[in-house]
Amino acid sequence: MHQHPPIVKEGTMALFSATTFVTVPRNLAFASSNKLSFSSSSSRLLSFTTSQPNPGISVTFHTPRAHAPSSSSSSATFHGLCYVVGDNIDTDQIIPAEYLTLVPSKPDEYEKLGSYALVGLPATYSTRFVDAGETKTKYAIVIGGANFGCGSSREHAPVALGASGAAAVVAESYARIFFRNSVATGEVYPLESESRLCEECRTGDVVTIELGESRLINHTTGKEYRLKPIGDAGPVIEAGGIFAYARKTGMIPSR
Repeated sequence: MHQHPPIVKEGTMALFSATTFVTVPRNLAFASSNKLSFSSSSSRLLSFTTSQPNPGISVTFHTPRAHAPSSSSSSATFHGLCYVVGDNIDTDQIIPAEYLTLVPSKPDEYEKLGSYALVGLPATYSTRFVDAGETKTKYAIVIGGANFGCGSSREHAPVALGASGAAAVVAESYARIFFRNSVATGEVYPLESESRLCEECRTGDVVTIELGESRLINHTTGKEYRLKPIGDAGPVIEAGGIFAYARKTGMIPSR
C-alpha cells in the first residue's frame, strides 16, 4: 500500500501541537452509520488533529487512557460504576470553555482537566461526576442518551473524560465530531447501545462492558443489553489514538 509522508504543521491549536496527515485503510468502520464509514479496500488520506499519547500511561478499565496494554480491543472488558446522563449532553457540559486553557500534554494540567469533567452539567444532576477536591472519578463508564457530545468541536471533551479515569461512554447516538475525537485521541471508547440505556440504568449501578461480545451487563439489576460493535475504530483507540496507531502500523516512523 502506498503511504503518504506525514505532513506536520506546528502550533495549529492551543491544545494540540500538530496536525498530522496519515494514510489509513478506507475500510476503517466506525460503529455508527452516521459516523465516518468506508467500505472500499483502497486507501484514503484522512486528517486528524490530536494529541500524542502520554508516555507511560497504562490502561485497564478505569485509568486515564482507554486502550488496553496487553490484550486486543476485541477481548477488552471494562467494569465499574456507571454515571447516567440524558440526551444532548454538549461539550460545554462535558468541559466548560473556561478550562480550555489547560494543556493535556502537561501531566499536571491533564490531571486537572479530568477533575473538571462534566462539571458543566445543570444543577438537576445532584451527584457530581468527580467529587469536589478529587481529580479522578469513581465512575468507570458514562451512559448517555441521544446526540452525546454535541456542540463545539473541542478535543478537550473526550480528553477530559479520559483524564478523569473514565474508560468508555455508552450512548444511544453521538455527535459526529465527538465520536471522531474520541477515536483520534484514544481517550475513551465511544460505544453505541441498541436501546436507551439511560432509561434502564441509574447512576451508581455496577456494570460490565464486554467488547468482544458487544454486551453491557448491569449487575445491579441483573439485565444485559446489546451494544453495537466498535468495529475497526477499536484498534485505533486501543493503540492510544491515531498517532500511536499510525506508528504501530508503520504509517509514520516510530520514535
